[in-house]
Amino acid sequence: MPRSRVLTFGLMTGLLASGYGVMFTVLDDFRDEYGIEAYWLGLIVGLGFLSAFLAQIFLAPIADRGRARQLVVVGLLLNTAGLLVMAAGETLIPLLAGRFVSGIGIGMAFPAIRRIVINADPANLGSNVGLLLAADVAGFATGPVVSAILVPAFGIPAPFIVIAALSVVCLPVVFIVPIVEADVPPTSRFAFDLLRSRPMVAALMMGSAVFLMIGTFDALWVIVLDDLDASEFVANVGISIFALPLIFLGSYGGRLAQRIGPFRWGPFGLVLGAVFMFLYGVLPAAWAMLTVGTVHAVFDGLTVSSTGVAVGISAPPDRQAGAQGMLGAAETLSGGVTAVLAGVLYSVGGRTLAYTVCAVIMVGLAVGAYAMAGEQYRSRTGGTRPIDPDPATAVTGHA
Repeated sequence: MPRSRVLTFGLMTGLLASGYGVMFTVLDDFRDEYGIEAYWLGLIVGLGFLSAFLAQIFLAPIADRGRARQLVVVGLLLNTAGLLVMAAGETLIPLLAGRFVSGIGIGMAFPAIRRIVINADPANLGSNVGLLLAADVAGFATGPVVSAILVPAFGIPAPFIVIAALSVVCLPVVFIVPIVEADVPPTSRFAFDLLRSRPMVAALMMGSAVFLMIGTFDALWVIVLDDLDASEFVANVGISIFALPLIFLGSYGGRLAQRIGPFRWGPFGLVLGAVFMFLYGVLPAAWAMLTVGTVHAVFDGLTVSSTGVAVGISAPPDRQAGAQGMLGAAETLSGGVTAVLAGVLYSVGGRTLAYTVCAVIMVGLAVGAYAMAGEQYRSRTGGTRPIDPDPATAVTGHA
């Protein structure tokens, strides 16, 4: 697949993610302008994650049955519709409905886009998966900027309408780009049978560990820095610093994962990440946390693409959408549950307990993933599946 087309699909990924970014920055406007009670705001956010989770489990595998193009189109259209409903809504029910529809669209489109990009250019799987990750993070980070520019001048609906319009502009590309569709549809309707593959389970463990880290970081970072008497500026800079390396290093990190082997590089990065998470629990000052966070972000930028690469080499080409959907579902579930539990642990035992528990579980998942992958996958340094996979762990899409 030419680089320009990969970049186009990256743009689609960024636009899908930017709706999330906008959502988080206008929650206070929903409360102040529309009178939505604070306890409903969490439901608005959470409902989108729930619908995306369900779509990635139950709808994403449709892309493996010769419907990848259609799923991207329908996903983009549903996300656009959800954004427009949220733009028009000023009460709880329309906002909930828009968020639910948008989540379904994102959960359909993300895995289908990954399937298209991975199967179109297997030799550059790592770089392309890393680019999609970079686009995802960049889109999420751009959402607040769009809101900050448009909301004061044009009102709350403006950023939703702009992102919806840009999404529609991308649609014609989906119709003209060549896509490798499945010749023989997989016999399994859903992707749960992929869990019979040990490397696939190992990849899901890696993804869960990454979002365990992200969920803990997102839930506690600002609170901990506030408790350390850091300024709001320092807290916000820390979040930006954490995101930037993922944007600029994601593609390179994916190439590293493909060359070194994702089941080597990924667990190594997770163990390093666990060390950094533990340090957040014991560092005495905000400046120290910010310094460690900067180093942590660089290493994450170089390693977290390993998860997508690991799924890409673990699942057969005709099961990529289902596999990527399973990964997204595992990550969404892990991040959401962790964000809640991290807050509970922080309330019970402070930041040392919360970050230490996160670090210990991350190490356990990293070691488990390394062991579960098996020697054949751990020793790989290329970007394709082993030629003679272990029949006990291989899963195909055919009877």
